[in-house]
Amino acid sequence: MAIQQTKVFVEDLQRGMFVSRLDRPWTRTPFALQGFYIRDLEEIRQLQKFCRYVYVDVVKTVGDVGVKLRKITRAAESAAKDTPTQTTPRSIPVAINCKPVQVRHNSYAPPEPVRKEASKARQLHEHIVLGMHQVMVQLQANQPLPTAQVNHTVSQMVDSVLRSPDAFSWLARVREKDEQTYSHSVRASVWAVVFGRHIGLRRQELVQLGVATLLKDVGKLYLPETVLKAEKRDPRAELEYRKFVDYSVKLLSSDPNIDRHVLTIVQCHKEQYDGSGYPKGLRGGQIPVLARMCGIVTYYDEATNPRGAEFPVPPSRAVAQLYELRDSAFQEQLVVEFIQSIGLYPTGTQVELSTGEIAVVVEQSHQRRLKPKVMLVTDAQKKLLAKPRLFDMAADDDRKLALVKKGKKSLAEVGLITITQDMDPSRYPAIDVARVRDQYLYEQRLPAFVARFLPPRLSS
Repeated sequence: MAIQQTKVFVEDLQRGMFVSRLDRPWTRTPFALQGFYIRDLEEIRQLQKFCRYVYVDVVKTVGDVGVKLRKITRAAESAAKDTPTQTTPRSIPVAINCKPVQVRHNSYAPPEPVRKEASKARQLHEHIVLGMHQVMVQLQANQPLPTAQVNHTVSQMVDSVLRSPDAFSWLARVREKDEQTYSHSVRASVWAVVFGRHIGLRRQELVQLGVATLLKDVGKLYLPETVLKAEKRDPRAELEYRKFVDYSVKLLSSDPNIDRHVLTIVQCHKEQYDGSGYPKGLRGGQIPVLARMCGIVTYYDEATNPRGAEFPVPPSRAVAQLYELRDSAFQEQLVVEFIQSIGLYPTGTQVELSTGEIAVVVEQSHQRRLKPKVMLVTDAQKKLLAKPRLFDMAADDDRKLALVKKGKKSLAEVGLITITQDMDPSRYPAIDVARVRDQYLYEQRLPAFVARFLPPRLSS
């Protein structure tokens, strides 16, 4: 039998069915990760609180319902072969109606050097954090939102990201020791604008997306602390938690100066591509493009900065999790574009080089994403260096390939250096990424380390 699992809407669930997959990640529900048999009506009620549909293992399902499911799926397979254009049965997943997003790469000038923009970006970042603090204080005091201030600051951030995406990416990637509870929204807003720049959104759309992503969680102020900070929510607590979207929309819509597009993004950012999101269960093209983008950056930042974790998660792991959700929670085209926008190794990422050394990515090469500028922080034996040293991977490649082109060395002799993997920050807690950032971006004198540790015969 080709079909091993079939889609079943929660109102059609019956005892004896084996639930093998949900319409959302298992970790967002209280259910067992390995799947489970439905044994009583209470389990069905719980599934109805969390899901619109689930996937049922046809082979494992027992009893009369198992026999019926196997007959239905066999009939569906046969019908699909004989009349492929006929209406798809309800129990079989159907295609999601959604037009491709119009993407305009290279809509903006090539990025300026990150050091040139770094100081401006840091000041703007501080203004955004202070602005979010003011937003929270005024909301708690039932005072009007400082909408004009937020719009102005985000507008300046957009201009900064248009000049140099890496400058703000640094500030989003590095977790500070004194982070505030709203730091997630600030980081996600940065990722959103970087993402939007990459696909060529108009400046006005970038501001709308940045403001919405920054303010999307203001309704969480009205959630009970027990619900907001719970590591694992039962069905009732999860339903209570989901109300934050409506609270956010209500708070923001009370301001006559708020952009209507911002409200729409906030209202729809928790909707999911396959219809499994909330609050309305929109799917595919029913979800505005900017809201789909907001959902992706929200997920990515939560994946890289898990609640309560001491260290951020390696970008490759978060990207893998995001990619697994393509065309289920998120539109595949936008997932791929987002990954391209941040690169496999965003600034601030700890990486291992093919030489065995550990380095921190300090600036992207936007034409050669796999060859960024890095700061070497350990030697090949993983011993911390007394002072990090700058290494431009793209420039090193160019120098070595020039020797090969002139016939002075073979490709094997020059030994092109590559990134082998990104590193889990918890493996080397002594590496102070924030210190590396400050040394690269803000200190006046820094040795331009490009030649690297090469034997004398290869350095000429």
